[in-house]
Amino acid sequence: MPSDNKLRPESAAIHGNRVWKSAVTPILFPIYQTATFVHDTTETTNSFSYSRDANPTVDALEKAIASLEGTPGSVCFRTGMAAIATLCFSVLKAGDHVLLSDVIYGGTIRLFQQVLENCRIESSFVDTASPDAVRAEVRNNTRLFFIETPANPTMKLTDIRALAIIARERGILLAVDNTFLTPLLQRPLELGAHISMLSTTKYIDGHNATIGGSLAANDEVLLERFRLTRKTLGTIQAPQEAWLTLQGMKTLPARLRIHCENAQRVAEWLEANPAVERVNYPGLASFPQAELGRQQQNAAGGMLSFELKANTQESLHFIDALHLCIRAESLGSVETLATNPATASHCDLTPELRERLGITDRLIRLSVGIEHIDDILADLQQALARITLGPCIAGGAQ
Repeated sequence: MPSDNKLRPESAAIHGNRVWKSAVTPILFPIYQTATFVHDTTETTNSFSYSRDANPTVDALEKAIASLEGTPGSVCFRTGMAAIATLCFSVLKAGDHVLLSDVIYGGTIRLFQQVLENCRIESSFVDTASPDAVRAEVRNNTRLFFIETPANPTMKLTDIRALAIIARERGILLAVDNTFLTPLLQRPLELGAHISMLSTTKYIDGHNATIGGSLAANDEVLLERFRLTRKTLGTIQAPQEAWLTLQGMKTLPARLRIHCENAQRVAEWLEANPAVERVNYPGLASFPQAELGRQQQNAAGGMLSFELKANTQESLHFIDALHLCIRAESLGSVETLATNPATASHCDLTPELRERLGITDRLIRLSVGIEHIDDILADLQQALARITLGPCIAGGAQ
């Protein structure tokens, strides 16, 4: 078969981890559900010794993700948050400072404010959509930019190339949480970032079957540092979850095409509906950063958020009225998932801060699944019809 670097993404997602080593060649890579491995002799150092350090099934997943990322390697973890924490403990020390996107996943905020702060690692949040604002906030002890683009849940974009220039000028590492798009729709490392982070729980798995995370880089020194920290902290992905993630990943390119097509249709439908106040989706011409999205993304993705012309209670009733679309906090699965970030992923933020960042109490986030688009739209329409928004929703937009 061709070498990994010659495979196109659709093929790499399926074959990126394949190594023929014996006459026994199963189509599916085996699950090595074991804590420890036999040494040939006391003087022999085997590739695998103890599953806290490395495991063949996890190694297969890492090869597959590295193939998608276009890197010499990736490192996989039990959760996305374990990946971020391992990154931080690998490259930061007491007294260092981190700049983060002001709109970012709530769990990332908790990590920096409630855990790393106790380790004397400083952090501040800045509008990373503005390179000038980032330059103004860089300190002498800034060691890491950690950004999320598109941002969860407002979909605000950060120009990765622009921040990569600042990072290079100041000798700062740039890490990008690319969970919303995956390497198929956005390639942070090719845009100048040093580290690409994924919550593999989401689109990589795609079936709500596992929890996991990954870090990828072109720098072997960084990758080895991640492995050392992971081994020490014990944050490695489990074999069973790695195996399930490998199976889900095989359909990633096909799934993403449908996610993107459906999300575009949903965003356009919502924008045309008189009951909707605003829609946040990079694929809409009305999106303030639509041009940046076209420049650094291969597609607009499957995530969007919107507000109804309604109060908070009515907006929550809309979510509760959904039948096909599921009320759940995660994203990136084959099912369409709806959530209210103010009461879920970003509930730890003060109402004032949420309002300032555009995460209003009325905001609804949709992870658009791969169901038939007419069924998704019909469910949104019937939910609108069941809440009190006045005559403007009669019939809705078709």
